[in-house]
Order: sequence, then structure tokens, then C-alpha cells
Amino acid sequence: MNDFDGVLPVHKPAGMTSHDVVSKCRRLLQMKRIGHTGTLDPSVTGVLPLCLGRATRMVEYLQEMPKEYRAVLKFGISTDTEDLTGTVIQEMPKTGITEKHVRGVLSDFIGPIMQTPPMYSAIKVDGKRLYELAREGKTVERKAREVVIHELEITGFEDGDQPEVSLRVLCSKGTYIRTLCVDLGAKLGVPSTMAKLERTLSAGIGIDRCLTFEEIAERVEAGTLESALIRADKAALHMPEHTVDESRLENALRGQKLAAWAVTPSAEGYAGQFRLYAPDDRFIGIYRWDEEAGKVVPVKVFLP
Repeated sequence: MNDFDGVLPVHKPAGMTSHDVVSKCRRLLQMKRIGHTGTLDPSVTGVLPLCLGRATRMVEYLQEMPKEYRAVLKFGISTDTEDLTGTVIQEMPKTGITEKHVRGVLSDFIGPIMQTPPMYSAIKVDGKRLYELAREGKTVERKAREVVIHELEITGFEDGDQPEVSLRVLCSKGTYIRTLCVDLGAKLGVPSTMAKLERTLSAGIGIDRCLTFEEIAERVEAGTLESALIRADKAALHMPEHTVDESRLENALRGQKLAAWAVTPSAEGYAGQFRLYAPDDRFIGIYRWDEEAGKVVPVKVFLP
């Protein structure tokens, strides 16, 4: 068994679940401790970062980072799955939608928005996943929840009776691009569905850094996979870096609370979590400022 440690950026192909990708990489890498940083539907391709070994302890932090997608939205058709894999439930042979129409409503979807998760999703209701209920022909009430669209832009438009628009979306965790496509159409008064989706950024990792299964197998055979791995802590760019004073390094490694002066730059009053490093750049763990205690306290320590 191998003992790799870090983030392996995988280029997920169509037709596989995220769990399928993990299972295949367990076989390729000959190791069990692997976790992914965000589910992708089987038809979706693109960036799927896998945390290997000790890096699996960073999954929850990497999942929180924004994700970027390239999507194709088709007007004039709606399906029960909100993408082209489903059954058509409404069709409009001629929509009259132009690129100008789409540009006119994009700003309505930028920033915090409310989304109702689709029935064909992995969310659990009373212990059962929604897509399982949907396959049984059942529909249950879902609570709308807030997500954030950081950036939304048109990257292409194909005219026609049922036109297609290509979009680039930078969004928060938990955003359903399928639902965004449906809601865009609804705003314009026409049925719509997602025709294609690729994730191009996740956990700060772009599509250009991802490896196919073939490339992973070649690197394992050649003994060069380590050079393709990304330190999990260095991928968590949404959390600031702080360094502990050498005189309090042992205290930090033991998971003890630290005085404000022992951390540089000062974390005093900082409301979020941050990464703490030794002076030699060794990653110690995730810490936060405790206002009540007046100390820097550990959230999760990564012993060397």
C-alpha cells in the first residue's frame, strides 16, 4: 500500500460519479484513505480534487472555497432533471430569445440568491436522497437556500429557435448550475435546461492542473506522482497564513492556546479561521482567535 499525502487534481470524465472516481483512484494508487472535495453529477466533467492520506483532514476546508463552471444553457426545453439527461416535460419550438435578452437579466442573478434544490439531487430528506425519491415518482417540498453567484458572464451565444448560451459561473459551495439555468429561463418566461457542464475550478485548482486516469497511472508507474500533488494546506487560499513564534512552537504542536503576541501577523480580533505555520513553513494546523479567552486557540492540529 502507498502512503501519498496531498491533493491530487483529477480531470473527471463523463459517466462516472465522484465515488466512482475515488474508487478507481484507490485501485490506481493502491491506497484506501482518499476523499473528494465536492460531488459532481455523472454527466459533469472537470476538476475533482482528491485528498490523499493525511490531507483528507482538510476536505471540509477545501469544500468551502468558490467553484467555477462553464455551462451551456438551452432555451425552449425543460426536463424533470433540469438537464438533458432527463425526460422533456415542456417544449417551446420557437422562443424568440436573443443574447440581448439574456444580458438584460444576468445582473439579477449576481450576489446572494435563493435556490430551491432540484428533486434530482443528493440532498437527504428524512434519511433518503432526493434523487431516490424522484426515481420513485415522488416529489417532496424542498426549502430554498441562499447561495452566492460571485461572477456570471456570457462566453458564447448560438442563435436559433431554441438558442443556446454559454456561461462562466463563479459561485459558492452548494450552488446548482442546473437550477440557475432553469431560473434564468423562467426569468425570461421560457422553458430552459442545462445542456452541458464542466467544472473548471475547485479548491483553488484549475482544469489545467488536472490529470486524467491514464496520466495518473503513468506517474504511479514512473514514481513521479508526488510532484503532481498539491499541499492541502497551501490549497486553502481562502484562509490567511500566520506564523507562530519559535519560542512557542512546541506549545502550538501540543495544541495549546497561544498568547496574541506569539502569532504573526497578529490574529487578535480576527473573526475567521486561519492556517498556522512554523517558522520553517511546516504546517501546524487550523487556528482561530478566541475573544473570550483572549488567546489563539486550535481548531485542528496536524502533527508532523
